[in-house]
Parts: sequence; C-alpha cells; structure tokens
Amino acid sequence: MYKASISLKVTCPNRDGKKGVGGCIFCSAGGSGEFASSSDMTVTGQIDLAVSRVSAKAGQDAGYIAYFQSFTNTYCDTGYLRSALEEAAGHPKVFAIAIGTRPDCLPSDMVDMLSEINRKIPVFIELGLQTSNDDTAVRINRCYKTEEFTEAVSRLNDRGIEVTAHIIFGLPGESEEDMMNTVRTAVESGCRGIKFTTLYVLEGTRLAEMYRDKEFEVLGMEEYFDIIDRALEIIPEDIVIHRLTGDGPKSLLIAPEWTKNKRMVINYINRRFGNG
Repeated sequence: MYKASISLKVTCPNRDGKKGVGGCIFCSAGGSGEFASSSDMTVTGQIDLAVSRVSAKAGQDAGYIAYFQSFTNTYCDTGYLRSALEEAAGHPKVFAIAIGTRPDCLPSDMVDMLSEINRKIPVFIELGLQTSNDDTAVRINRCYKTEEFTEAVSRLNDRGIEVTAHIIFGLPGESEEDMMNTVRTAVESGCRGIKFTTLYVLEGTRLAEMYRDKEFEVLGMEEYFDIIDRALEIIPEDIVIHRLTGDGPKSLLIAPEWTKNKRMVINYINRRFGNG
C-alpha cells in the first residue's frame, strides 16, 4: 500500500484568526503538505498523479491510501469533505482513506459523517498531538489543550474510527521526559498508531527565525534515535508505528542536515532496528 497525498481548499483555525494566526511555528505555507498536489486539481486527478509518480516502483497491482494531508481537513463544511471522501473512495486503486486534522475541528456532524464513510471504506484519522505539554503547546502556537486531543480520540474510537497521533521530538524547551510523557498520552488515550518525527526547520516559518536566533538546537541523528529507542520500550506491541522519522522538502529545509540524506537515515534505521 502507498499513500496518495491530496490537498483540499482548507486552512486551519490557528491560521485564519479563529484561534490564532501564523499556524504552528514549524508549519510552512504549504500546511505540511509539500509533497501533495495542488488543491486546484480534482481529488481523482491528484490520486492519478500520485499513482503515476510511484507506479514504476510500486507496480501495477499496488493499492493506495488516499491521504488528505495538507492543513486541517475537517475544518470545512461537512458536505464538502464528504464529497471529497466519496470521490476518493470511488477510485479503483484506493482501498483506505487517511485524514490529517486537529482534535478541536471534529464537531459531532463531522464525526457522524466520518463514521458513515468508515462503514464503506476504512477511514483513519491522523491527529497532530506533537506534545502533551501544554506550555510547549503555547510556545509552538498549537492553540488547543491536550485534553481536547484525548477527548477527540475517545469520541472517534467510540465510533469505530482508528486514530494515529503525530508526535515531534526536539521541540524548543522540551526535556526527554516531556517527550516520553507525550508518548504515554498517545498510548493511554487509545490511539492505535503513532507517527514520530524529529523537529525540522523549514524556511519561511517562525521556527526558522528562532533557530537563526539560536533559541534552540535541533537533535542529532543518533541523539534522536536514542529517544525513539526509549519511546518504543513504552509502546504496547499492538500499536502500529507508522513512521520513525520524517523529512521536509530539501528546497525549504534548514536543519537538521542529516534528514536530507534519506538513504543514510533508512540504512541507519535498518541497522539499528531491523533485526528486532
């Protein structure tokens, strides 16, 4: 299975002034969807383009997860998202749907709709937790409290929808214990999956200004994976680790330098974790 990244014409409540402006300090103008297609294209067109990009290595028989990635995909009219999800579900190569969003953008009518779609095709919700430390959350301009995350996971689980938490290690001011507490929060909330990434600095973000002003340091590769190693020890075996780290677009990436060499990182992961 491969993910086909999709962009919709949506934004975020901490970008448009409802809760804040500027977005999270690490989030670029693309809303963390730099690898997705333009929202000016149809959903079907975006999936077709994503399939064409990976078809050589994926093969003709590969299945795809339609990944609504950029910005906050439930921060919109329920009917608009329903139409997009139904279009994705109708694509012959799509066998599941993943939706990136925020826990404070899941009103009851939206959850009802997601539950309905989930009965037709598997729907996975990806929630940006990043940290469970509410002081850090203020620092990164997340604009919601951690209790809203845990409450959203419970509501989604009650409707049979699995949740994946996004966690960032290396946020400014965080200790390693803060990071472990974030992992514990995700586990205890009932998430069925976790995505990890090291904090990376992208051009054009508030984080880039802070980095240039030497307000924090990014994690080195071995330092980061030492933290990952500790995190894996406290995660139950029935929770899926979807990602051990991520990488930003090289055209925007300022730091850390080691994330630019994806082959090196993958080889390191395989050597360190591949043999169990």
